[in-house]
Amino acid sequence: MARPRKFDEQQVLDTARERFWSGGYAATRMEDIADATGLGKGSLYGAFGGKQELFHRVFDDYCGSVVDAVGRQLRGHDADAYARLSAHVHAVAAATAADTAHRGCLLAKGAAELAEHDETVAKRARAAVEALRALLEGDIAACQRNGDIAADADPGKLAALVLAVLRGIEALGKAGASEETLADIAWTALAVLPRPAH
Repeated sequence: MARPRKFDEQQVLDTARERFWSGGYAATRMEDIADATGLGKGSLYGAFGGKQELFHRVFDDYCGSVVDAVGRQLRGHDADAYARLSAHVHAVAAATAADTAHRGCLLAKGAAELAEHDETVAKRARAAVEALRALLEGDIAACQRNGDIAADADPGKLAALVLAVLRGIEALGKAGASEETLADIAWTALAVLPRPAH
């Protein structure tokens, strides 16, 4: 009979995520995660498999939590859709500016490092990006129904544009762009969305 696990799995995943996020996949060793969690390597391998499997689990959890958080920010009544969109864009700029360690987003970081040769990471990153685009599209369509964005614009294309701007804000923040620059990009991104003709 297998002995029950004597550790908090989520806590281990959170610690592993911090290690992978700070150091990147290649530079993070299972020894580092074992030291940080206080677990033996045997326990880590037994619970999660090897380093790649552990990263897949961490990356999957992270992508899911990002999509869930954005969903909570962007879903709601049509009347509030533009305020939600504006708050989301500004929140990304503010969070990026506050990231003084320039760690960036683990979704972008993991995909940049691994997607070329790890199909699991590539597929999960694509799914997360598509889910984020769909959430933006839903909110932009709600803005259109409420008369805040021109009804004849393609909400899917606008969502892709906003998503590209948000990813760009994160990339520029990682490169050290100032808080003012990132806030200006957020304002400009919202200003270029087509408004209804009055």
